[in-house]
Amino acid sequence: MHSHEMVELLRRTGCVIAVVSVSVAKAQDAGGTANANATTITTTAPTIVLAPVLVSGRSANLVGVADSATEGTITAKQLATRPLLRAAEVLESVPGMTVTQHSGDGKANQYFLRGFNLDHGTDFASFVGGIPINNVSHAHGQGYTDLNFLLPELVASVRYRKGSYSAEDSAFAVAGVAYIDYARSLPAPFIDLTWGSHNYRRGLSAGSTRLNGELTLLGALELGSTDGPWEQPERLRKVNSVLRLSSGTASNGFSITGMTYLSHWTGTEEVPQRAIQNGEIGRYGTLGPSDGGRTYRRSLSADWARNADGASGHATAYVVGYGLNLFSTPSGYLESQHEQEDRRTIVGGAFSQGWGLGPAWRDTEVTLGAQVRHDRIATAGLFQTADRARTDTVRADKLAQTALGIYAEARTPWQPWFRSTLGLRVDRVSARVSSLGGAFNAANGGTASGSQASPKLALAFGPFAGAEIYVNWGTGFHSNDFRGATTTVNPRDGSPVDKVPPLASAKSAEIGLRATPVLGWSTALSLWKTDLDSELVFSGDQGVTEPKGASKRHGIEWWNDYTPNGWLIVDADVAVSQAKFITPTNGGTRVPNSVPLSASIGVSADQGGAWFGGLRLRYLGSYALEESGTQKSTPFLTANLKIGYRFNSQWRATLDVLNLFDRKANDIEYWGSSCTRSEGPGCNGGGGFDGKLVHPLEPRTLRVSVRASF
Repeated sequence: MHSHEMVELLRRTGCVIAVVSVSVAKAQDAGGTANANATTITTTAPTIVLAPVLVSGRSANLVGVADSATEGTITAKQLATRPLLRAAEVLESVPGMTVTQHSGDGKANQYFLRGFNLDHGTDFASFVGGIPINNVSHAHGQGYTDLNFLLPELVASVRYRKGSYSAEDSAFAVAGVAYIDYARSLPAPFIDLTWGSHNYRRGLSAGSTRLNGELTLLGALELGSTDGPWEQPERLRKVNSVLRLSSGTASNGFSITGMTYLSHWTGTEEVPQRAIQNGEIGRYGTLGPSDGGRTYRRSLSADWARNADGASGHATAYVVGYGLNLFSTPSGYLESQHEQEDRRTIVGGAFSQGWGLGPAWRDTEVTLGAQVRHDRIATAGLFQTADRARTDTVRADKLAQTALGIYAEARTPWQPWFRSTLGLRVDRVSARVSSLGGAFNAANGGTASGSQASPKLALAFGPFAGAEIYVNWGTGFHSNDFRGATTTVNPRDGSPVDKVPPLASAKSAEIGLRATPVLGWSTALSLWKTDLDSELVFSGDQGVTEPKGASKRHGIEWWNDYTPNGWLIVDADVAVSQAKFITPTNGGTRVPNSVPLSASIGVSADQGGAWFGGLRLRYLGSYALEESGTQKSTPFLTANLKIGYRFNSQWRATLDVLNLFDRKANDIEYWGSSCTRSEGPGCNGGGGFDGKLVHPLEPRTLRVSVRASF
């Protein structure tokens, strides 16, 4: 091929032509995986020498490959120019996902997707390096998902799916699931130092090296601190580390990964809005001067994969040590401060094997898999406290909880324009609960178990002129807190309560379309519905189950990704949904805090020259705060900006401007009873006064980073 023909080919495939010399080679992706479709473009400029630009095949165009319109993979390149306020906002790369916070930055975030207020993760499953992050029967909330240990700079990919349509996906994967994987190698070691508003400080050092011809060792260490904009300084301090030994690639190789994380902070909880309006506290004030907590996470995992001779195998094993002490005064002075303590060890693993059956079986691909997880929870406790000193035990338990799942999946291309995926998953979850204390808690121990068979079906029609149609149906579930499954009396007063089922089943269905109307533009449209048997939630703040009935949700999502060339990415999505209880409760059928409308648009640019950056806008619509829908939140639009400059191949600087337009909005709003300082502890006869509880969005925040690569 002549040079001018190669240049024309690169232009047609969306690669940048502002180069002096162009070379095409088999390139390594961010995770060290050889990508035969990747193109490496080396640019030279008259004044500076820059690192090669890696243009890898994007996962936006999944026509002919995907099983639904609402699955995909986010690459490291897409995340590189994304401005982030918090580490968990990596999940906002999942179309339609919103990540907020209602307490200190050491606590798990609040997540919203598909009409679900996911709380801290109840109906969305998250994995990092094959390790499940959702914590079962957690002291604060079921499915508690703390991603504050995540290092965005190490993320190689985020593989996501929505709905309950894949047999691989286990508990909590009702609204969806995200599999986050770290890189196996880095282009060069680096040190990144960040300074920002509100005494924000962060240092990250990371790098990788070849130990011999096959083994690669990657290491990273993060130190971070911030006071936040709060009148009571947050005093967040965290230490985070990763060490990974690997060989080969994610699809043909193995890795052994160790991670440690430690954090402590002083939190500013949501407060009664009237306390701000009447001047008792400022916008960023608090009524709980000693709220906050400390947490740690330590894990060791191994991952192995092999693809050869028409078969594939994958195995993962892990052990996790986890702890949390969380101090909260969530309703002002209505009740005294309480502490929630969680201590556990988690061991588990997964194995899957796939085969191609050949032409005699219409080239069907069969996958069999098994997953097991055991949580040995030494303490799941709720304590009354004063200034972080325990004054009374409401309830404390120890649990041994085991989950086992097996699944089978068959994918058959019946015709060039039609294929099907049929799956079946069977899960069994069991636990033993033993009381460790509490005046009325002794009767709440015992054993419980639950099982569910979950069939799945996915049909794909096409491609037809670059478009494909999908029909999906499946069942899934989230497990309930097993303390609720064995509780017979209220641990606060001894009154009788009803046990709850261990599993809450969900049925999902979806019709979707994925298309590539023009070169570089991928779009997906889906119409979905989810029916959940029960919205029962174990309240860690009260030590009992909150009664909520069955619900129905439906909505429509539209996602777009436009890459006109190799250096510009434009993505946009809009999600509309409705969530209602089947039986009216508290004067209505609205599911509180279910976001009916969200939208985002982002632009990222990196031509490989000196300048690069990204801009993101996010809109969160008004949502009902209580069942009647009379009280609603205030909608808001925010913008985040990142601008970077490369001085040369070794030095670069970036500026992040978060909440660019300094919007005075609330990260989260609730409706409930509370007392302000002037109303006094236990106001209104101990019942408090109803009103909005708010946690404000952080004001405009600047962060400057300097990176040195070696």
